Amino acid sequence: MSVFKSSLIGLKADSFRHPLDLEATNSLKQIPGLDMLVRNLLGPMAEQVFYVENIASSVLVGENQLPELHHLLIEACKVLDIEPPQLYVRQHPAPNAYTFAMRGKQPFVVLHTSLIDILTPEEIQAVIAHELGHLKCDHSVYLTPVNLLILAAGVVPNIGAVVAQAIQAQLLEWVRCAEFTCDRAALLATQNPKVVMSVLMKLAGGSPTLAPKLNLDAFIAQARAYDDISKTELGEMLKTARTAELTHPVPVLRAREIDRWASSQEYQNLLQTHGQKYISEAASKGGWRNW
Repeated sequence: MSVFKSSLIGLKADSFRHPLDLEATNSLKQIPGLDMLVRNLLGPMAEQVFYVENIASSVLVGENQLPELHHLLIEACKVLDIEPPQLYVRQHPAPNAYTFAMRGKQPFVVLHTSLIDILTPEEIQAVIAHELGHLKCDHSVYLTPVNLLILAAGVVPNIGAVVAQAIQAQLLEWVRCAEFTCDRAALLATQNPKVVMSVLMKLAGGSPTLAPKLNLDAFIAQARAYDDISKTELGEMLKTARTAELTHPVPVLRAREIDRWASSQEYQNLLQTHGQKYISEAASKGGWRNW
């Protein structure tokens, strides 16, 4: 069945940027030379490395290659009012997606096959839109060094502990805040909070066999229980200590954040101010959950 969506003409990044992202970004801008380091040194080198790696070991999605995925990309770009980046599919056992772009260069998004295998088409579009959010908000200046260090940890043996120490707490804090913003981009593209929360649920405990059996209402109730931990000083301290080591907020917290924002007047105003209705065909593409 086709559904109606709003294409958000003239949408600006700051109109949906999470306040924690804005605060953390302003703090990072105070670090001398970080912008110059990424754009002039790390950026060009990383761009070439990633390009060669993607062309050699991934599949470039297009009109004639996995056209269903290409359709989801183009539709999400239309809704978010952004130029389409390259989209690659990469064989990998860890469910993940990531993006890279330097200002003025060719951006790209990568989806791992194991992530695609546990998601519905609408959920895949939510993931794509989340990555588009990084591009829309020009997160690459600060995301690039984090991605480089994380990827290095997976390539070079025994480097994980060194990497964990090398990534400054301030940079990790910014990354976690940026994820809240990009979850909002996923909601704006899908315009269905349950789709975004379902992705987070499946990232927390999904597999090709378990994903169709998971209960979203139960997961949302679990998120509320996570909120309750903060009612005690010890609980809040444990949550803070646990989160400080992560590159992403925990899935239940992200689900609660998107649930709240979907009910906010701010979200409704964005749809009304920028929205231009059109019929989405994504819901009619439901026959290709797994590849």
